[in-house]
Amino acid sequence: MATIPPAGVERTGTFQDPPRLHDEWEDDLALRRYVERVLPPDVRAEVEPELAAMGRLAATDLKVWSDAMDGREHEPRLRPFDAWGNRIDDVEVSPIWERIGAVAQERGVIATAYERASGEFSRVHQFALAYLYNPSSALYSCPLAMTDGAAATLLAHGDRELIERAVPRLTSRDPQQAWTSGQWMTERAGGSDVGRSETVAVQDGPAWRLHGTKWFTSAVTADMALTLARPEGNGPGGRGLAMFYVEVRDDRGALNGIRVLRLKDKLGTRQMPTAELALEGSVAHLVGPPSDGTRNITPMLAITRLWNSVTAASGLRRGLALARDYAGRRVAFGTELLGHPLHQATLAWLRVQHEATLQLSFRAVELLGREEAGVASELERKALRMLLPVTKLTTGKQAIAGASETLEAFGGAGYIEDTHLPQLLRDAQVLPIWEGTTNVLSLDALRALQREDALTGYLAEVRRAAEATQRTELATVGKLAIDAADHAAAWIVRAADAGPEATGHGARRFALTLGRALQAALLAEQAQHDLDVHGDGRAMAVAQRFVAEGLDLLEAPGTRLREDRALARDEHLEA
Repeated sequence: MATIPPAGVERTGTFQDPPRLHDEWEDDLALRRYVERVLPPDVRAEVEPELAAMGRLAATDLKVWSDAMDGREHEPRLRPFDAWGNRIDDVEVSPIWERIGAVAQERGVIATAYERASGEFSRVHQFALAYLYNPSSALYSCPLAMTDGAAATLLAHGDRELIERAVPRLTSRDPQQAWTSGQWMTERAGGSDVGRSETVAVQDGPAWRLHGTKWFTSAVTADMALTLARPEGNGPGGRGLAMFYVEVRDDRGALNGIRVLRLKDKLGTRQMPTAELALEGSVAHLVGPPSDGTRNITPMLAITRLWNSVTAASGLRRGLALARDYAGRRVAFGTELLGHPLHQATLAWLRVQHEATLQLSFRAVELLGREEAGVASELERKALRMLLPVTKLTTGKQAIAGASETLEAFGGAGYIEDTHLPQLLRDAQVLPIWEGTTNVLSLDALRALQREDALTGYLAEVRRAAEATQRTELATVGKLAIDAADHAAAWIVRAADAGPEATGHGARRFALTLGRALQAALLAEQAQHDLDVHGDGRAMAVAQRFVAEGLDLLEAPGTRLREDRALARDEHLEA
């Protein structure tokens, strides 16, 4: 039987060192090389000191604060009544969470995009800040995403009164003045099918009053929200909806006709308050026309989906950083884990996934910046329309696989909550769900090519990146990327001939093939830069490894359609 040492006697034996972060800018070669390739020298000279400062914060104070929040005692709490029985529905969040949010506001994680100091590269500047900030933000990046989306949407619709009231607050660097926004779309009846919304809007003079229930409202402590409701008399479906601006509290600080029914008990993102809300005559203002709400809120979704993608890339980077540091400390079978070839292969795979998500996400960021600056070509605008859903669905899946592998790299410690490692996987699991599931976004990609000829622009993007290579090995990678994208373009034509069932059945494989094809081409483009400027073949190895995993996931249209139907429904299948 083991003997317990008496009090005051130091324990002996071997203890494992926990993983440590150092400097999230200096240690992230992929991000630094990407910034070097994309930004002009004068812009880079202005931007890099800010990125370096955020990288240090992410590894130090922000990391300490976010780790401190990874526990039940720091989760938001709903206080429905005050001491005298008055209904107040106050959602209390940790002061640490608010402190983390203030850092983002002070450092311009939203403001940078709207100040436009870097011109068409302002979005690259902003999202590089967000990428560094996110893994140490305790998911404050979620309200930031919706805040960014709300500012962009209000500006797109041009309502001067709402713009003057809200946008300066949404984009402020002053935490005392800055607002955050929510996005209230999901209802009990609809989920992703927002056209089934049951919230009704009743006109009341120049304003409207909303009545209904919102099933998921992230960042419920926000100052305002954009939401969908059906004006009285409008028809069914998404075309009958309209978009509304709602301030959460009135001038007295009381909730604006809002009851908080409950906070959601979620698998991950537990630090962020997500609630079920009842709207009971909430005062709202129409944004845009009194119909076509699902189309009118598209600018919001474009921004939040892009934040989702960059979050996936930054989460993969954090997992890789922790796993690599730990592998240099953990001794097993006589040597450090980093010395075992098999573990080296695991870390190499994680690096490949990270760099693939980074390149794809930030190419979408570049195109958004060019569009906002008015310098995007017509082909680039078309590419962006398809790139946003494809990037989000591709990177969301990669983030979960990478987070799972990261936990396994720590063995049993990866399964223990107070190491803060399980949070990586719990939080990653939301990425293919938020802002549209993989299947919903696959169908959205189909709509983009049907309505806007977006595939033409997307194929041009693959070719542009692939043809930026000169090295034979990289030209081979680029050729495989072009072949996969061209096959997807040919497949969609054949699928249309086979009918809507065959097209819908293969939509996910179609979208993922496009995503992986562009990832490969962008990795090859980056690798060519690294060879030319640094004589460094690491990025080339990443591109080759990624291609070796396979790019083309497509089958002949309708293949296994009958079998999948029978297996899904558990029906008899004739052999």
